[in-house]
Formats: sequence, C-alpha cells, structure tokens
Amino acid sequence: MNDLRRRNHYDVTDRVFVADPRAVRPVVAEVVQALDPHADIAPLDRAFELFSRLYTGELEDYVGCETWYHDAQHSLDSTLTMARLLDGHERSANTHERLGSRRCVLGLIVALFHDAGYIRRASDAAHHGAEFTTWHVRRSADFLANVLPELGFAEETAMARQMVHFTGYELALDDILVEDPLDRRLGFILGSADLLAQMSDRCYLEKCRDCLYPEFAICGLAGPGGGDGHPEPMFASPEDLMRGTPDFVRQMWHDRLDGYFEGVYRFEAVHFNGTPRYVQAIDSHLPRLHYALEREGIHRGLRRRAECINAGPLRELLGLDPALGPASANGRPPRAAQHP
Repeated sequence: MNDLRRRNHYDVTDRVFVADPRAVRPVVAEVVQALDPHADIAPLDRAFELFSRLYTGELEDYVGCETWYHDAQHSLDSTLTMARLLDGHERSANTHERLGSRRCVLGLIVALFHDAGYIRRASDAAHHGAEFTTWHVRRSADFLANVLPELGFAEETAMARQMVHFTGYELALDDILVEDPLDRRLGFILGSADLLAQMSDRCYLEKCRDCLYPEFAICGLAGPGGGDGHPEPMFASPEDLMRGTPDFVRQMWHDRLDGYFEGVYRFEAVHFNGTPRYVQAIDSHLPRLHYALEREGIHRGLRRRAECINAGPLRELLGLDPALGPASANGRPPRAAQHP
C-alpha cells in the first residue's frame, strides 16, 4: 500500500470515507450479513442513526462532539476496524469459538459509542468535552446502559458496561468484569480495534500534535507545571508529547495488542486475504516521526493537514444547519496549540 496516495479521511484501503456514518454503516452491515445472511442488523441501523444525532448535537440535552482527536471519524473508523477483525475471527475460528452475529452486532454498537463519554450534556457543569478525558469511559458505559435496552440488548447491558473499559485506562484490565470467554474475546477485539484505528490514521502524528495535545491541556494532562496542589502534567509541550509517542506505540504493542489482547489484531490479515493493512499503516509512522524529531522538528517535519470531524464538520457533511452553537465552531483545535 502506498500511503502517499491514501486520502486523509479514508480508511486504510482508501475506499471508505470514514468521516461519514452513511458511508461506514453499509460496509459494516455487509460484513455482518456476509457472515450470517439471517443476522438482525436493524439494531445496528438504529445505532448509526443515534450516533449521528449524538455527535451532531441533535440528540436532546447533548451539545454534540467538541473534541478534536476523539471525533466522529475516530469512532466510525474504530467500528469499521472492529467489523474487519470480527470477520477475520469468525472466518478462522472453530464452530464452538465463533462469536455469532448477535454478539458481533453488540460489539459493533459498543465500538460506535466507546467514546460517547466525551460528549457533554447541556446539564453538565463542564465547559468542554475534553474535561472528561480521564473518566470518559465510565460516561460511555452510562450512555450504553441507557441505549442498549432500546436497541434490543437489555440482557447484555451489564456486560457491555464492563466491556467498553477494554478501550480505556480507568480500570486495570484484570478488574474488568467480563467472565464469559467469548465476551472477553469480543472485548479484546474491541480494544484492539480502537488502537488500530487511531494509530493507523494517515494523520495520526499530526493529530497527536494538533488535536490530542489540546485535549490533554484542557483536562490537565498537558501544559505548564501543576502548582497549587494540582498534579504535574504528563506533557509540557506538543514536542514533549511527540517525543513520547514511539514509546507509547511500542508499549501498546507489548502490553495490549500482542499482550493482554492475545494478538487478535492478526485477524485483519484474514479479512484482507493475507495483507496486514493496519499494521503496515502503523509501521509507516515511526520513521517519519524519527526524521521529524531529529531533522526538521515536529512542526516543519510533520506536514499533513489534520482536520477533525466533530459536530460542526459532521453537521455540514450531513446537510444540517451548521450554526448550532459552540460545538459547531470547533472544527479545528485552538490556534494556540498549532505551530506558528
């Protein structure tokens, strides 16, 4: 795969426009129906409709997506990635190890809403969704608890509230209460899909610099020193964050993707007939980052234009009135976080 020919808002195949739920939904549904022609995908259809309303601010009491890194595109890309891993798993597993279409649809819905906790309610005291960074997974679990019964998954709701934590760091992995081996396998696929999607994004490095750092600054994980009893931030500057990115990627491979999640990411190669497209895309980033850090710096050396698909841009894509409110004006991170 020639990454230079891949477009910024497209998946690793450069065929699916992962900025638009209307483009992702049929591809995901097709994967499920190919595995089981009798699968009930109506809950998946309703989930995508709900996703669009939530992320654009059309859902009552929600202001829409304000965050830049954890935007609609990331959640849609994660859901597509999950569908492909599920396809590879189901095609290669023994009969008694297969997850089945109902469990697959549930996993896809959880993937779609795994970052719903970043989206602020009008009744919340917070002023920006990024303020929820350190506890957004708990909020995502609460959101899922409200919507899963309406989508026909009342019996699985308690398990799904736990399973979504495989995408985060609020609970130690051993403390996630998912006991059924098939449900845990589903959780491992979910956590792997989240990581693969974000790290394989064509603009992953630029999004870390221009989008993730501002989110961290809002929640106190980045910026000037703590003081006044506040904890010391993890990153003092965007460059500090970028210098730590290679170690983060290596740690994710060691601790999660190849470690706790038992290498389920390898099912992508089954889906892609032997080609590990996500792994290839991730591997292409680090040489570019090393070159930027050692030669030109992170601003001149990383030139891809990262654009977010949060409430404003998504409303435009879907043909809605973009003049919604504060969220619709936040299609790009603060200029203060951008390079000169």
